[in-house]
Amino acid sequence: MHPQIDALFDEAESRYLKPDELGLINQFVESLPERLEAYRVLRDQEVEIMQLVVDQLEAQFPHESSSNLERSIKNALLVMRYCGMGMLVNDETLIKQRLLSWLCQTIQIYNTQAIDAALYQLLNQRLSQTLTPRQMSFLSPLMTLAQTALLERVPMTA
Repeated sequence: MHPQIDALFDEAESRYLKPDELGLINQFVESLPERLEAYRVLRDQEVEIMQLVVDQLEAQFPHESSSNLERSIKNALLVMRYCGMGMLVNDETLIKQRLLSWLCQTIQIYNTQAIDAALYQLLNQRLSQTLTPRQMSFLSPLMTLAQTALLERVPMTA
């Protein structure tokens, strides 16, 4: 759960919530039905979303090894799943602590930055077509966080 909200629950025995803290919880609770629906869409349509992205990616990189393409696609699936969960619980630390620490190293080792940059652009386009604008407003910050960290930490090759 969002770290600020989680911290509020830890203080329940010592005091009631202040108006601004109650507002934070209210905002989270009010957005939860849409977050749940967006998560369900990601879960239920994952194959359809990714298949279109994969088809376009293979067309853009016809000479790339299938193992590099497959690795990047699997990583993108992980990013989408982690971001979906982060969106659901409104917690970006899920992305920072559980995903980025090891995934950045994988991308650097296999030097798939060009593939990944194209893949994430295609994935974001597809997600924008699949989710409502409000649902994208919940997911997009987490996807941007993950994608920026992944693509900027890896040195560019000539």
